[in-house]
Amino acid sequence: MLLFTPGPTPVPQAVRDAMGKSTIHHRTPEFEAIFKEARERLLKLFDMPECVMLASSGTGAMESAVLNLCKSKALTINSGKFGERFGKIADAFKIPKVELKYEWNTPASLDDIKDVLSNNSDIDAIFIQVSESAGGLRHPVEEIASYIKSINSDIMVVADGITAVGVERIDTTNIDALIAGSQKALMLPPGLAMIGLSNKAVDKIDSGVGYYLNLSSEIKKQRTNTTAYTAPTTLIIGLNAMFDEIEVDGFDALYDNTIKRANATNRALKEIGFKIYPTTPALSMSTVIDENAEPIRKLLKTKYSVNIAGGQDHLKGKIFRINQMGLIPVYESIWVVNAIELALSDLGIRDYDGSASRVFNEIYYGNR
Repeated sequence: MLLFTPGPTPVPQAVRDAMGKSTIHHRTPEFEAIFKEARERLLKLFDMPECVMLASSGTGAMESAVLNLCKSKALTINSGKFGERFGKIADAFKIPKVELKYEWNTPASLDDIKDVLSNNSDIDAIFIQVSESAGGLRHPVEEIASYIKSINSDIMVVADGITAVGVERIDTTNIDALIAGSQKALMLPPGLAMIGLSNKAVDKIDSGVGYYLNLSSEIKKQRTNTTAYTAPTTLIIGLNAMFDEIEVDGFDALYDNTIKRANATNRALKEIGFKIYPTTPALSMSTVIDENAEPIRKLLKTKYSVNIAGGQDHLKGKIFRINQMGLIPVYESIWVVNAIELALSDLGIRDYDGSASRVFNEIYYGNR
């Protein structure tokens, strides 16, 4: 079965081998050296002056960022389940918020953000997704962050990059916190969250908030190559192994391949009659809206050994999402679009003529 859901992504064999070795204690010089290597590589990946690793899912990092970086009022951008989650976290801790809500295929409007900020001078943090995976949407995070810092550099810009880090190069110049998760482009099992931090964010965190998710205690400990509490040792070992895999060709090659694969997939899907759902598609996944989304998904899994994701809430049964994150062999992506075309033929929607794989190859290899 080919796993093409947008997380968890498949774990490469070399990474599984590294994680399958004997467990070592987290309070030892041996593990501190492993942690130091992972931390230095993460700092380079984030292109930020500080970072922390947390033994949690990405939601734990989201909660930690809200608690530690919003002292007054939050502005949350809701274009899907994960933007909605930032707002729910604020509500859970009774943090005042203004929420800008959009349809799941619609990116945040800079004009709307300008209006909210002009009428809410007490907003001190904005929370937004780089890639909102509920609908495969890309927000204009860099443009928004640049504007916010131009009017008030003390407002924290917190970006959920869980389905964006490792997919594309993100300009973190005006971002204060960039969140990542292990089970996406970094192709690890779930359970490790990471946050890149600006110097301003570190200053604002100060002594931190909370206990387990207190970023101040983690920053202090992780600068000495250990963690405040028990480290997810196996996942951090796996993270270094994954960096080894990526660095064979380098991150530039990974980003380039992801762009080509996403573009080729989208063009192939359009060629056989599909409509891409988001108005600004993220590179992390290809998202289609179609009345036959569920029958297609079912056929892919039961007949063609391809597992892709569907939609949630009001999009349940209306969309399907194909993962583009990580080191994906191009022949697997070609099989996915070919299998979708075969499924259309099975359902009596369109005769199979090989158009999907032909167009994919033409776009990916630059012949069209």
